[in-house]
Amino acid sequence: MTKQEFYRRITNSKKDLIKEFLGILHKLRIPYCVIGGVALNAYCEPMVTLDFDCVLHFDAISVIKKELLQKGFRIKTHPYTWEITRKGSDVRIQLQRDQRYQKFIKKAIKREVLGYQMKVAQKKDLLKGKIWAYCDPTRNTLKREKDRLDIRRLISKYPSLKKK
Repeated sequence: MTKQEFYRRITNSKKDLIKEFLGILHKLRIPYCVIGGVALNAYCEPMVTLDFDCVLHFDAISVIKKELLQKGFRIKTHPYTWEITRKGSDVRIQLQRDQRYQKFIKKAIKREVLGYQMKVAQKKDLLKGKIWAYCDPTRNTLKREKDRLDIRRLISKYPSLKKK
C-alpha cells in the first residue's frame, strides 16, 4: 500500500481529492502553499487530519472556484476559509482567506507529504500561522488545542524556532 493509498483509506476517500486539487493548481499555474497539519507533516512525524489547509494567491481565487465547481466540488464560505469538499471523500480543503498568509506563498518549499509532491510553507511560517490560530479567541477550543500541540511538535523538533 502506498502512502497515498493509506491516506485515501483513512480519510474515507473513494476519489483522490488531494491529487485532483493539486493537479488543478498545477494546470492553472496558481501560486499556492499548504499550511496547517498537512504541511506540518512535511517536517514532523505525520499525524492524520481531514483538513487540507492551503493558501492561494488571492488573484486566483475566482479562477479556482469556477474550475472546482465545474468539476463537481462543493464550496462553502466560512469566516476565515472557503471549504472545498466533494462527494466520495471526507477530506476538507480549507482555502485560507486571511491576508496575512499571502506572504507564505513566495517562500514555500516543494516537499513530499504522505506521497504527494506539494509546496508547503516554511517551518517558521507554519509556526507563525499556528500561533495566529491558537491566539484567535473565536476559534473552536479543540482546534486551538490541536494548534497548541502542533506548536509544541514544531518547537520540539526544531528548538531553534523558539528563538525566532
